[in-house]
Formats: sequence, structure tokens, C-alpha cells
Amino acid sequence: MPTDTRLLSEHFPRASRYNPAWLISSISGGANSLWLAEWLCEVVDLKPGMRVLDLGCGRAAQSIFLAREFGVQVWAADLWFSAAENQQRITDAGVADRVTAVHADARSLPFEPEFFDAIFCIDSFPYFATDDHYLAYLAGFAKPGGILALAGACMLQEIDGEIPEHLRTWWDPSCWALHSPQWWQRHWAKTGFVTVERAEAMPDGWKRWLDWQRVICPDNAVELKAVEDDAGRYFGYLRLVARRRPDASIDGPVTTVPTEYTKTPLLRGE
Repeated sequence: MPTDTRLLSEHFPRASRYNPAWLISSISGGANSLWLAEWLCEVVDLKPGMRVLDLGCGRAAQSIFLAREFGVQVWAADLWFSAAENQQRITDAGVADRVTAVHADARSLPFEPEFFDAIFCIDSFPYFATDDHYLAYLAGFAKPGGILALAGACMLQEIDGEIPEHLRTWWDPSCWALHSPQWWQRHWAKTGFVTVERAEAMPDGWKRWLDWQRVICPDNAVELKAVEDDAGRYFGYLRLVARRRPDASIDGPVTTVPTEYTKTPLLRGE
């Protein structure tokens, strides 16, 4: 029986096997990335050897988790965190043969089209990918029929109008990037590039939010009070799972415009 009982959870038995000190040292965002990855994998059938992109991987904790727990090959891509540090963490975890750290911008990915069996994004997707164009770009890196899946913080209902009073002290403009499962369902389905299989909130996700925050930042009274007072009305966790439609045509870059500069007269008649 472990002596350190922090972050033990009956909801996440796989994640509960990991040393809480190791996980806390690998924090890169506001959520427990192993909990979210485990919850997502309850509805995504990963097979050993599958190629998985972990987009916006942070410090790659969930990349290591996916490789260890499911035997997949993971490319752990992030812009803000050091790929060299991530590779050392990956090596120390004993999965250097299955996880590769990559320094990459989510909008300029260094991969071949249709390379991945699955693309995961844990607790980062809303901050760079809510526009109407990004899914078309990202889906091109998934094989036809491949999985696109995300999990992270969400709104449980959209805010139309003033920010609720109990959230105002904590609210940050970045919160506007968070949306409801229904919003994400429409946002992805309308493109025609994917078939959305799931768009749903975690049951009592706000309680898991508090479970995590009380361990990693117990002095963050403002956030803790806001989430407690909210009690699952607006804030929680989302999982979204879709497949790239094999019959969908995804347009590539525009090729009908000039790609190189050619000197020509500036004015008519010159």
C-alpha cells in the first residue's frame, strides 16, 4: 500500500499507480493530465504499435502514460516546453523506444500527411484551435478513419451575456476559449471532415478539478472558491472523440496564386 496517498482515485486506477511526486514535477497546465488521458482512453481503443500524436503535450507526462499503458508509439509535440527536457524525462521513464519529444508549433507541424492512427490533445486544444480552419489542417495528419480526440477543461454551458457573479473574481479572458460539449460537437461536425462519436462532460468533473487543485495549489483560494461555488454549473471537463471520414476531401494549401516574386512594372505603360 503506498505511503503517499495523494492523487489516489478510484475513478482512475491506471493513473493511481504513478508516483504523485513524479506527476506533480511534470505539471504543465491546470489539470491532471493522466486522469484526463485515462478517461479519454476509456472510449478510444488504442492498440499496441499505433502511431499517436500527443499535441500540446506540455512536459509529456501523458505521453509516457500512453506509451506505458497501451504500448503505442507517441510523438510528444509542444511549443512552449523544452523537447530536450521532455526527452530526458521520457528516457528516465524507460520509454525512449516508444516516445519521441518534438519541438513544434501546432500550426506548423513537421509530419507527413496521414501519418498518425490517432491524434490526442490533453488540456491544451482550446487555447490554439477554436477557429473554423484548424480542424481541416490537423485532420490531414490523421489516416482516413483515424482518431482525433481531446480532453480538458470546458464550459458545461455557454455564457451568453454577463459573467456569473460567483465567477467574476477568478475569471480570466482565456476562459472564453473554453466551450461546452454541444459547442464542440457542432464545431467539428459542421466541417464534414470528421464523424463525431462522443462529445460529453465528465460526471462530477468539477469535483475532480478540486481534487487536483487542492493537491497542487492548496493556497489558490480564489480558484478553489470559484469552482466550489460553481458546483458544476459552468465548469468541468470534456472529452471529444471523432474519426476522420475516409470519404471527405480535405483541401490543401492554395496553389493557384503565385508562389515566387517576379519583378514587373509597377504602373501601366511602364
